[in-house]
Amino acid sequence: MSRFEYAPAPESRAIVDIKSSYGLFINGQFTDATDGKPFKTVSPASEEVLAEVSEAGPADVDKAVRAARKAFEKVWGPMSGKDRAKYLFRIARLIQERSRELAVLESLDNGKPIRESRDVDIPLVAAHFFYYAGWADKLEYAGVGDDPQPWGVAGQVIPWNFPMLMLAWKIAPALAAGNTVVLKPAETTPLTALAFAEICQQADLPPGVVNIVTGAGRTGQALVEHEGVDKVAFTGSTEVGRAIAKSVAGTHKAVTLELGGKAANIVFEDAPIDQTIEGIVNGIFFNQGHVCCAGSRLLVQESVYDEVLARLKRRMGTLRVGDPLDKNTDIGAINSAAQLAKIRELSQIGEDEGAERWSPECELPAHGYWFPPTVFTGVSQAHRIAREEIFGPVLSVLTFRTPQEAVEKANNTPFGLSAGIWTDKGSRILWMANQLRAGVVWANTFNRFDPTSPFGGYKESGYGREGGRHGLEAYLAH
Repeated sequence: MSRFEYAPAPESRAIVDIKSSYGLFINGQFTDATDGKPFKTVSPASEEVLAEVSEAGPADVDKAVRAARKAFEKVWGPMSGKDRAKYLFRIARLIQERSRELAVLESLDNGKPIRESRDVDIPLVAAHFFYYAGWADKLEYAGVGDDPQPWGVAGQVIPWNFPMLMLAWKIAPALAAGNTVVLKPAETTPLTALAFAEICQQADLPPGVVNIVTGAGRTGQALVEHEGVDKVAFTGSTEVGRAIAKSVAGTHKAVTLELGGKAANIVFEDAPIDQTIEGIVNGIFFNQGHVCCAGSRLLVQESVYDEVLARLKRRMGTLRVGDPLDKNTDIGAINSAAQLAKIRELSQIGEDEGAERWSPECELPAHGYWFPPTVFTGVSQAHRIAREEIFGPVLSVLTFRTPQEAVEKANNTPFGLSAGIWTDKGSRILWMANQLRAGVVWANTFNRFDPTSPFGGYKESGYGREGGRHGLEAYLAH
């Protein structure tokens, strides 16, 4: 099938005013780092340097934690839930007012298509703050007792795949519950977190309630291990999650970890085929596959395998890879050179182990970090591409004959974050959902998120939940 030709439809960068350098946001003010070296944040689509950002060292982290502690004890903790809600509502409204700016900034710094940051990420960010604003004066109904109390200072570390959305997942429930926050964004995507710091200033949020310290692993380690932190929340790789779990073991700190995944997207022979193909594409190619719950393992019932694969390849041939700021783009840039190298390495291993690799004809831009949408067939459960999280636009296809075989293959993974089921039979959906060892199970859809719904996993995908009442519960002492 030939692709429709679209004229370029770029979103203007003029709405974004990126400063040449950024400091740390501590105690309501931007300040220079005292013991860290500045680093550069780069646009993955063009490799251009966007800004120079301060790196927070241990002394800076200590300063941020002390500011958060003071704000918790003097202002935010004693404040009524009704008054805390007013600040959260104000932040939500400011996010809506600046939504176009935030979407452009997210796509520039992260590489994701503008229509995803504009239509998915930023609206969900605002929705989370609105939702948890409503909870702030109703904490006694959260299911953790008649007089739930905040932990105190929350140290939060977020990844680069959904920078602004992960910030909202962490900060909104923490503030609603009465905690104060020190947040470290990923070193490759700090700009929207720093824009959020400006929003906190606009909202007249009391100094010290939200503090943002930028940097890499050293900064995150200093935050997680700081004795003044009462609650640790981390989203990222399973490897780092293990290290965090070890570092907080035996301490007073509460912890939630949202880690990797290798989700099975299971297609039965009675599935609505056109809807299913769109769900498969959305499941693995949304956000370039930089999604912890991506449907990276496609399990197809043998009787419809040929038809599903043919239709999937046809649909992949219509996907547009290119400029993240072009509204016609389906797949943007890979976030970093390091991530691109990992995707290439595991894809080559897939070929070396005997799987058959296919990508549509795809002209990739000359500059930046790019990888074409890719599907592997002839994959067995022993292949590394079927076991390890690639975190890119790479799909492994396996087959099954019976529902029981599908369950066994889907659960044959160290992860347990999400899964998808495609069938016309409601009874089969319910049976499968009860059998699958996954925190989130989607039925005839994929990658659907809502602030009222909890999200989290089992096994090496971490523990604790984010979103909904359960996400609020994580920030209240039991």
